[in-house]
Amino acid sequence: MRLILRAVFAVVVLAVTAPSFAKGVSEADLREHIAVLASDEFEGRKPGTEGETKTVKYIAEQWAKAGLQPAASDGSWFDPVPLIQRGRGDATYAFNAKGRKLRIVSDEIVLIGKEAEYSKKDLPVIFTGIGVTSDGRVAADVAGKLAMVLLEADNAPEKLKTPKARREALVAAGAEAVVFVGDSQGNWPVLRRQLLSRPIGLESREKRAMLEGAISSEFAVALVTAAGRDWDKLRAHSKGADYAGEALGIDADFEVRTDIYRFNSSNVIGKLAGRKKGSGAVLFTGHWDHLGICGPEDAPDRICNGAVDNASGIAVLTEVAQRLAKKRHDRDIYFLATTGEESGLLGAYAYTDKPVFPLKDIVISLNVDTIAIAGRNSKVAIIGRGTTPLDATVEAVAKKAGRAIESSTDSNEFIQRQDGWALAQKGVPALMVGGSFADLDLMQKFLGSDYHGPNDELTDKTELGGAAEDADLHIALGAYFADSRKYKSTKAGE
Repeated sequence: MRLILRAVFAVVVLAVTAPSFAKGVSEADLREHIAVLASDEFEGRKPGTEGETKTVKYIAEQWAKAGLQPAASDGSWFDPVPLIQRGRGDATYAFNAKGRKLRIVSDEIVLIGKEAEYSKKDLPVIFTGIGVTSDGRVAADVAGKLAMVLLEADNAPEKLKTPKARREALVAAGAEAVVFVGDSQGNWPVLRRQLLSRPIGLESREKRAMLEGAISSEFAVALVTAAGRDWDKLRAHSKGADYAGEALGIDADFEVRTDIYRFNSSNVIGKLAGRKKGSGAVLFTGHWDHLGICGPEDAPDRICNGAVDNASGIAVLTEVAQRLAKKRHDRDIYFLATTGEESGLLGAYAYTDKPVFPLKDIVISLNVDTIAIAGRNSKVAIIGRGTTPLDATVEAVAKKAGRAIESSTDSNEFIQRQDGWALAQKGVPALMVGGSFADLDLMQKFLGSDYHGPNDELTDKTELGGAAEDADLHIALGAYFADSRKYKSTKAGE
């Protein structure tokens, strides 16, 4: 997806002189930070836990030691990010057709309300297939109804393949309730586990129905059969490109209690003050959070430590800050460690809603995430290639630093999965630059093994060579873009 920036940037100057720093970042430098952040003591750095308290305290202390000044909105290191969790409470339900209560021989249903108490009678139920048509419309009349939606959506438009995207489309069309149907032999257990895991949300940006949930395919079959309908025929009908849904002749009654927990998490924000006011700013970002204690209760290791994802990124930001602080730059340089990335870029979105300095002042935003993957001498990929006017300049700095360039746009498949995406939606020139995403086979190997599991922990085999080189590259990029003589922009970030 190509983002159109409103900014008008000056012509890129390719004659780049890399800044000289006395000492590059070593693997040992990074390992020292990762060893702390990914230790069992930090319990996987989940927002709202003691692990968060230790994590943000460590980052603030290290950034202060590096030479940054606190830059949150209240003058501290910490900007609050109001988050919410919802857990299943008590629920009673009944489905009725033609004046009689339907007998459902399955109890595979999970219901979560938007508010703590939800009560509704005679809510019409409509089967919507995958919820959207082939051209992305919600054709079914779901306003004020319960939309029953298939979880699988292979024929949905690319931007609406995820359950979240289709749920939000149904909510925008007026659905009172959205309930997904999962296959009991496959995705139902995963869907059920996700709903019961008390996922974290950013309430200020939520697009939720008053009632959401899931049922197994067995429950769906029992429900529609009891109402005199044929489930197989319904599914077959829904495969049409312009399927507009079918009313099931069923009304639902609900009494649902939801356990709601609201809490403040924190983004950590530091700053190197520039000497030329009004010349813009450079922003470095990386998320500090991970999944916490996420293994089954009987597992020998339950902690998802997140060494690569993303203790490595915070380690790099800290070492970059320390090197850049050794000299005064023209532009301000900000460092932002975000919360809630694992739950949907929540801290980054919260920051874009209430930035501590104008987003239009950002000449470049560089996100650092999952950086301990590639070895030394890896090519440099740009996530966001083609979406800003900055590719040639970034490549010139990288080449000056002795790095080869991966010129394809293959790594852009990850563009929406990292914090820079939230900034890009506000017109900020946001990129991820480095070696981890240059070799996608290597990245997929990590994603298919240790990623988001207890095995993502620091060991002697953790690859830090490429991360150290990427850290040096980010020092060079930061120094270059913070120099108003070397990089000129007519109106930064706007």
